[in-house]
Amino acid sequence: MKHYIYGLFAALSICFCSISMVNAQEKLTLKEAISIALQNNYDIKLIKNEVEIAKNNANMGNAGMLPIAAATFNTGGSRQNTLQTQASGTERRINGARNSNMGYGVGLDWTIFDGFTMFANYERLKTLRQQGEKNADLQILTTITDVISAYYNVAKQQQLVVAADSTIDVSAFRLRIADSKLKIGRGSKLDVLAAKVDYNTDTSTYLQQKNLLNNYQVTLNQLLARDVNIKFTVDNAFAIEENLNYTTLASQLEQLNPALQSAILNKKVAELNLKQVQGARYPLISVNSGYDFNKSESPTGFNTQFRAKGFSYGLTASFNIFNGFLQRQNERNAKVNISTANLQLDQTKQNLSAQLISAYQDYSTFIELAKLEKGNIDIANQNLDITLEKYRLGNIAPLELREAQRNAIDANNRYLEIKYQGKLAEIYLKQISGTLNLQ
Repeated sequence: MKHYIYGLFAALSICFCSISMVNAQEKLTLKEAISIALQNNYDIKLIKNEVEIAKNNANMGNAGMLPIAAATFNTGGSRQNTLQTQASGTERRINGARNSNMGYGVGLDWTIFDGFTMFANYERLKTLRQQGEKNADLQILTTITDVISAYYNVAKQQQLVVAADSTIDVSAFRLRIADSKLKIGRGSKLDVLAAKVDYNTDTSTYLQQKNLLNNYQVTLNQLLARDVNIKFTVDNAFAIEENLNYTTLASQLEQLNPALQSAILNKKVAELNLKQVQGARYPLISVNSGYDFNKSESPTGFNTQFRAKGFSYGLTASFNIFNGFLQRQNERNAKVNISTANLQLDQTKQNLSAQLISAYQDYSTFIELAKLEKGNIDIANQNLDITLEKYRLGNIAPLELREAQRNAIDANNRYLEIKYQGKLAEIYLKQISGTLNLQ
């Protein structure tokens, strides 16, 4: 009997528990979940499209460094009734006089100097592309963090379902003993009813835990951007990585955090915008050339036919002498934007440092709490085993057994929740430092 009692609650030791699921359900590993998210997640796809646009925009033509060539063609005509009166008084009347014209050409315009604005613009476009890539990295890190968190949440919930199922087994064992004692005249109807109520309560808790598990599976499927009705199981075992070092993480944050890198690039963009604005202080010089062909016919003109073709070329220079102090205003605004970018960079650094410190404190605390609660599980399970045996022998009241049962469940649930929160703190530390493994 004692071996049977031990077997009933062995699943409460979460280090060794496993879920009994339908064989048709897939086994989803964390690596597979991350891989699916990287391929399917809508947020990642959207940010990648933005990066693609930024890459397309970062070219010399968009910066204004290349010439613009255009071809033109025009043709037209008219049919008119004309009356011409000459100086001698002679009248010349033509009915249905047909006029026609046709022309085509190729022209080229090239700005060869604009105060270095085109070079600053080209650097700005390339910097915006880099910033877009960093923003994409940030979105990918955020999404994968959500996926990993959801994955371990499902793992935690699977173990809570096992624990709830084991509680039902203990309550069923207690109900059978109470019913057997009543039948042989050593128990009371009150004990049977109390055992039945507790059994129903535990069954209700089990069903609620299963429902939560289903909801968490839906959440993970949604993050993976796949059919939310897919049923699956995950690996139950997960441990907190206990060797993370704050100094190392802080150094990695400075070098790898995408949000910080994006803020640095944003400052560079502001500085390049100032260079663009300052370029308006210099003259604008452009060259142009082209080839044109024109032909016209008019029976009423001095020349009944006209034809011309040939090359043209020229140089244009302009210089802004005064534009209502707008140049000075634009430069001042650009300098203010640089100051704003600097403030945003400092703010980002401070926010990330504060988040890192808080996360590391949580991480360290949860590691110690997990060790403590793991010991509590062993004690609570031993207490429950002893209490179950005493109850079977009739040496203790049902309330004592119920209390021991609750203590064991509470210890197990606390341990699972603390370990899960510790894992989240570990994941968050890696996300902030930019070292989260995406493979």
